Amino acid sequence: MTIPTYDTIILGAGAAGLMCAAIAGQRGARVLLVDHADAVGKKILISGGGRCNFTNLHTAPDRYLSANPHFAKSALGRYTAQDFIALVEAYGIAWHEKTLGQLFCDGSAKQIVAMLQAECDKGGVTLALGAPVGAVDHGDGLFRVEIGGRIAAAPALVIATGGPSIPQMGATGFAYDLARRFGLKVVEPRPALVPLTLGGDETLFRSLSGVATEVVAKTGKTGFREAALFTHKGLSGPAILQISSYWRHGETVGIDFLPALASGWLVAAKHARPRATLGGALDNHLPARLAVTLADRLGLEGELGGFTDKRVSEAERQLADWRFSPNGTEGFAKAEVTAGGISTAELSSKTMEARKMPGLYAIGEAVDVTGWLGGYNFQWAWASGYAAGLAIAGA
Repeated sequence: MTIPTYDTIILGAGAAGLMCAAIAGQRGARVLLVDHADAVGKKILISGGGRCNFTNLHTAPDRYLSANPHFAKSALGRYTAQDFIALVEAYGIAWHEKTLGQLFCDGSAKQIVAMLQAECDKGGVTLALGAPVGAVDHGDGLFRVEIGGRIAAAPALVIATGGPSIPQMGATGFAYDLARRFGLKVVEPRPALVPLTLGGDETLFRSLSGVATEVVAKTGKTGFREAALFTHKGLSGPAILQISSYWRHGETVGIDFLPALASGWLVAAKHARPRATLGGALDNHLPARLAVTLADRLGLEGELGGFTDKRVSEAERQLADWRFSPNGTEGFAKAEVTAGGISTAELSSKTMEARKMPGLYAIGEAVDVTGWLGGYNFQWAWASGYAAGLAIAGA
């Protein structure tokens, strides 16, 4: 039996895999794009509330986490947010900036998937969908992949199967198993951009489920000013999802509940309205339920005028750096992305090719490069896919 041979086999028809396939195919490479799902881009379709937050205007290497913070520079510099915007506009897809440089389709994420599909069609990419991948081996300069019971071969193999976040979409740790199979090291994967859970004495904050307010959330030297949301399990919202990527078990998360107010505001409020209560003062700036809960926890009962300036200042300091001790996260099931992954030390930052295993590439979320919330991870997918696609096609 003759085994069909391609120039590259790409495992994973998500954002990175589709971009890689399109770039390599349009430059003359014979590409086989494989996915266990029955359609391409399924995770793209659910992103951004169905409108796909496809990139961020403020993309820069310092907005990515990695054991090597410099690794992403090359790929991000060669394929920028403006490059992807130009592609989107070439297809007549209307878009808008929502906030903080986050770009969304005016219509639907389906438009982005259709665009990538069309780009693959231009490159003559062969699709193998709904086909589980079996054994993968290498010999005589070729990778051989069992796909739905059949074998295909190519001198180049691309790992673009992402991480284990959102397992209900079929996500697994397949990328890491395959990387280890070929001797590549993996940085311990963990949930990122994920809600944090609270336990013990802090469970009382769960009674605030549904309450949201703008805060600065911080851990260590890293902080984000966006909305935080109390949930029936703990803390969520953009500020919390952002900080979760930096948080480690055993660490605290500091919350400034009143980032818009200047230092000394509460003492000033006391002197202006000495008969006001702390809850009343907070009620002017925070959701009522949150104001009551924080006031109760601080223990300043009665009129503010009955307390010394020192005691009032101490309450203000606590409100500006309220310490939560999360007992965990909601895990990969609720994580938007996976931090960690195939070690960047194993890969060329220019081509995404494995140093120890010529012909083997890793791109997108499978790699130990994790962006902030807001389109950064899509831009990494486009940029890393572009870099590998060019290298595979010899461009």
